[in-house]
Amino acid sequence: MPARVRVLGVDPGSAAAGWALVTSDGRHHLLEDAGVIRPCGDGRAERLADLVRRLSDLVTSRAPDCAAVESSFAGRNPRSSLSLAESRGVVLAVLGQGGIPVYSYTPAQVKSAIVGHGRAEKRQIVYMVVRLLGLEKRPAQDAADAMAVALTHLHTSLWK
Repeated sequence: MPARVRVLGVDPGSAAAGWALVTSDGRHHLLEDAGVIRPCGDGRAERLADLVRRLSDLVTSRAPDCAAVESSFAGRNPRSSLSLAESRGVVLAVLGQGGIPVYSYTPAQVKSAIVGHGRAEKRQIVYMVVRLLGLEKRPAQDAADAMAVALTHLHTSLWK
């Protein structure tokens, strides 16, 4: 049982990737930092390369013990699903290259762990993340989703 763990939560997205670094001793959770990466570039390849660079810098500078990443789900639009899968692939590759153990959680698992049921709405997730981490202000949606993924890992996988 670790004395303290630093979990990097990641919510991959095609236009924005939320991230959050949460530290826990098993009883208390602390948000160290969070943000949203909005990749830049003229085409998809350039935006994915920018995501690689920025996420690699983040992993190197923050040195998490492990990462929790939200898994993709099949949407109605095949193009959107493919774009999301490409972004998630980049996230997994960067974490793998950094030697960071990765744990994946479905959206329903995250909702269930944070709110108590797998069909929770976004606003309910944000509300609970603010309460669980004792935040003073509402975070950006993508960052809140990443916080929820990190908390899911802490609540379901560690100290059991």
